[in-house]
Amino acid sequence: MTEPMYQDVPVDPAQWLAGLGLQQTVGGEDCPPASTMDVPYPATEETIATAPFGDAATIAAAVLAAHSSFPAWSRTSWEQRREALERFAAALEADVTTLSLILTAETGRTLRRCRSEVLSAGRFVRTIAATGPDVEQIPHDRSSVRRIGRPLGVVGAIAPWNSPVLLAVVKVANALLSGNTLVLKASPFTPLAALRFGQLARSIFPAGVLNVVNGDGVAGAALVNDPRVAKISFTGSTATGKLIAASAARQLKRLTLELGGNDAAIVLADANLDTFVEFSSQIGLLNCGAFCAGVKRVYVERSIHDELVDRYAARLRDVVLGDAFEPATDMGPIQNRPQFERVLGLRNAAVESGATLYKSVGPIPDRGLFLAPAAVTGLSRSHPLVQEEQFGPLLPIIAFDDPAEAVIEANSGPYGLGGSVWSADIERAESLAVQLDVGTAWVNQHGAFEPAVPMPFAKASGIGIDYGGLGVHEHSQPMVVNVLRP
Repeated sequence: MTEPMYQDVPVDPAQWLAGLGLQQTVGGEDCPPASTMDVPYPATEETIATAPFGDAATIAAAVLAAHSSFPAWSRTSWEQRREALERFAAALEADVTTLSLILTAETGRTLRRCRSEVLSAGRFVRTIAATGPDVEQIPHDRSSVRRIGRPLGVVGAIAPWNSPVLLAVVKVANALLSGNTLVLKASPFTPLAALRFGQLARSIFPAGVLNVVNGDGVAGAALVNDPRVAKISFTGSTATGKLIAASAARQLKRLTLELGGNDAAIVLADANLDTFVEFSSQIGLLNCGAFCAGVKRVYVERSIHDELVDRYAARLRDVVLGDAFEPATDMGPIQNRPQFERVLGLRNAAVESGATLYKSVGPIPDRGLFLAPAAVTGLSRSHPLVQEEQFGPLLPIIAFDDPAEAVIEANSGPYGLGGSVWSADIERAESLAVQLDVGTAWVNQHGAFEPAVPMPFAKASGIGIDYGGLGVHEHSQPMVVNVLRP
């Protein structure tokens, strides 16, 4: 039976998108674009929409609007800001059909996955909104001492293309609950959904509190370098994160950087392989690998290596690649041409090195950015597909003899976003997990982020922390109030 959501797919998605009137939001109103850009549908690479495109002047106007609205917004109560965010979450949920269709059109991900992202976004905003004020009473024998969090000012947020609704609205919730105002720059690969929720937010937040623009690196640089911007929250590549950090350092801007990851999973001989294969394939391969904290490489105990490979081969064999608006499709295309070329190059290099690919055997569409998901064996530990973040539907599987060796291999390389250990022996697995040099170590799960659970970053995977109360409080300036008691 076809899922009800697929009955909402418009006959002509391009015409439907054009009728939405998506525009940038600056100061609570439509912002005239500096130019326009074509948005391709990744399953065909044909233009599916035309989006407004901003430049440095657009960013300046958005920052001015945010800067002007900051004094009033920062003086609102925590409860007022919480209530506004709850209304924002409700607006996202009420608009789930439209937002999901927009997201499918610009990402090429299946409609069911996009609907899940939008609903998760609403849940994340609600959970973040429930965070209490950043206040701590500090014991002292002579004074009344407390630490409070004060708003920073204007926060510049730069969102990625792989999860353009969820990862953007988390930045919105963190900044606005803390009393800051925000300029959100959407990824030029996926601007449409952000433009939509920017328009939805106009009736919820005062003008200028939330501004949403679209632009490329020029607009991003203008946002980072504007002296009125107190903090940058960025999700994207480590290379870009380093450039942002270098620019922000000149003005001592605060930073939250969620950067690349090359998460390893260590699978011990007593692990439940069916659970591991299903879990890791769902969060990683079937999302075209475009998940920061997906399983990117597997180190498996040698005695079960072949069995694990067989199970992965069986899981991927019948995966259906195709149009994201079709209910039969399990996996869509890679989102953009540059990323497709990169992943294709890594796959070809793996094959040339003698690796074996276990992949889906169904037809691959003859146009669009499709690449069959595959488990890959026979790679050296130094191969780029093992050591680099490929962000594609390829999963290297490497055998090990000693778990201590696997931990060393998992810790190799520059990244430290997450990692996991899989075993029926929970205590043994946890003893290995805490040796991983990562922000989050999981046992018998991976990439299991929740809005109430903090997400720290380690090594080259970022600076700061996100989610939970700590993610909210990172958007505040600590201040100590010290009152001498009579």
